[in-house]
Amino acid sequence: MVSKTVLTTTATKTVGEMMTAPPLTATPDMPLKDAVQLLATHRISGLPVIDDNGAAVGEISETDLMWQVSGASLPAYVMLLDSVVYLTNPARYSQELHKALGQTVADVMSRKVTFVQAADDLQRAAQLMHDKQIRRLVVVDDEKRVIGILTRGDIVRELAQQYA
Repeated sequence: MVSKTVLTTTATKTVGEMMTAPPLTATPDMPLKDAVQLLATHRISGLPVIDDNGAAVGEISETDLMWQVSGASLPAYVMLLDSVVYLTNPARYSQELHKALGQTVADVMSRKVTFVQAADDLQRAAQLMHDKQIRRLVVVDDEKRVIGILTRGDIVRELAQQYA
C-alpha cells in the first residue's frame, strides 16, 4: 500500500506567501548579454519578460540560452528527382537559428508562460509545476502584471523549514 503524505502547513499556504517579490525581470528589447549577466550574477535559471506596463509577455531561461552555445542543426533531408524533401520541419530550423543568433531577449525568449495568482493554493501551484515539468511560475495580478515568481526552490525551502 502506498501512502501519500502532504505536509499540512504547506497545503494551507498560498503562492503569495511563498513567492519571491518583487522578481527580477527582463524586457524584450534588453540586450541578451545583460539578461545573461542577471541570470549568472543572481544564480537563477530564468526571468519573466515584461512589457512597458509590467505585464508578462514571455520568459527567458537557461534552456532558451542553450541555442547560443549549441547552435542550430540543419534539418535532415533527402534529394529526390532534383528536389529537396525535408524529413523534419524546416520552420523549426529557422526558429532554432533565430535563437542561436539572437541579440536581444525578444529573439530568444519563450512566449509561453504559465501564470498563477498570489491567492492561489501553494499545493495546486506545486502540482502544476510537476505536471507541466516547469521550474517556475510567474505570479501576476488581475491585470496580468508580474508581481512575483514562484520557483521549485521556494517550495523546497518551505519544506526544509517544516522539517527543522
